[in-house]
Amino acid sequence: MHVPPDKLEEACGVFGVYAPAEAVAKLAYFGLYALQHRGQESAGIATFDQGRLHYYKHMGLVSQVFREEILRELPGQWAVGHNRYSTTGSSRVINAQPVVVPSRLGEIALAHNGNLVNTLELRQQLPPERYPLYSTTDSEIMAQLLAQAVDGGADWVTGAIQMAQQCQGAFSLVIGTPQGILGMRDSYGVRPLVLGTLGEQGLVLASETCALDIIGADYLREVEPGEWVWLTPNGFSCGQWQTAQRKLCVFEMIYFARPDSVMEGKSLYAYRRRLGEILAQESPVCADLVIAVPDSGVPAAIGFAQKSGISYAEGLIKNRYVGRTFIQPTQAMRETGIRMKLNPLRDVLQSQRVVVVDDSIVRGTTSRKLVQALREAGVREVHMRISSPPVTHPCFYGIDTDNQEQLIAARQSVSEITQHLEVDSLAYLSWAGMFAATGSAPQQFCSACFTGDYPVPMPDALKRSKLMLEQVT
Repeated sequence: MHVPPDKLEEACGVFGVYAPAEAVAKLAYFGLYALQHRGQESAGIATFDQGRLHYYKHMGLVSQVFREEILRELPGQWAVGHNRYSTTGSSRVINAQPVVVPSRLGEIALAHNGNLVNTLELRQQLPPERYPLYSTTDSEIMAQLLAQAVDGGADWVTGAIQMAQQCQGAFSLVIGTPQGILGMRDSYGVRPLVLGTLGEQGLVLASETCALDIIGADYLREVEPGEWVWLTPNGFSCGQWQTAQRKLCVFEMIYFARPDSVMEGKSLYAYRRRLGEILAQESPVCADLVIAVPDSGVPAAIGFAQKSGISYAEGLIKNRYVGRTFIQPTQAMRETGIRMKLNPLRDVLQSQRVVVVDDSIVRGTTSRKLVQALREAGVREVHMRISSPPVTHPCFYGIDTDNQEQLIAARQSVSEITQHLEVDSLAYLSWAGMFAATGSAPQQFCSACFTGDYPVPMPDALKRSKLMLEQVT
């Protein structure tokens, strides 16, 4: 039986590049390679060569899906790419992106990061005989809504605005068309999207700045919430399709995005280190060593160690080559399955009082196994410190979370979780501390997974499917 990790899983990474003098498929490959952490189920690239579409997508990691000979079969002057982690629609090749659909003005290749909350309502607006849906994703519905608007006489930008105005929820989009690339962000800006320049002519859209760095592009600015941008051979244009109500997902800053990315004008590595410093001030402990749960807990653990004066050590070794395997471990291996990914350093940890810093606890299953492994390695005391508040509510905006009953902090108090994990002490970062580290007003972020305050209204049926407990004390 597969045990899900104690992490919120990101939805997707999107990438687009206009670079007529470059091998755009190869640029898209490396952009997606940098965004691999945002989705590992499938990958796809679509290119446009003088307006003619070429594309390839399949299940697997970017390095598994694409080879040199495949990239050579994707010529063009601009490209759109996508990494997927499924939130709407199962993990099947039919749901891989970019989504490709026809229209009056030519084929569309749409890549989407986020999740809509009015999918069923939108589906009813598409006559199946004219706009058939072959996948089970909200992304294909968005692509067909764009095709419907274009077929009705709209140009690409006007059609995209008409499509976006019908959609409720979170979406950062990169859309390839025969005339250029469209980038769009929902009015709340829940999911990130940045714009960069490449040489004299090139322009790049990506979920994170780390994808710009890998291809040698320069960060220009964020695509603003509620903004569209249009990259074509005739130049660059942009505009607001809806008034911005900035609500970036704060978990992008805590965990999802790579630490070498810049978000809200801030280094995420430096932000996460500040989280650890504030955590050390809020929840001090007497201990011999601070260790991180790699890799996402490392910056906060370093910050905790520096502020507390407790030595930082590498106590857990991560196997970074563990991917998705179809070979099931034996029952005995499953019982100690954490060691496939994390293995304690016995000689470092034996007889020590250890502070274990991680960015979050979601279900509590893997954290409990990790504590057991540390005990078996001879750790004398285990003090767990979490660099975010307790996750008490599910996400509806592009993050894969279970319903409320499966979130341990929605069901149990901190003292009960402490007993369940079998740690000597447990403390979470406060909500105020989390935002103090941003240096920005809390109102600029979505923190619904901690508070239940959802910025985008949701249909009752969707809320009922995940909000089993509603109020959490």
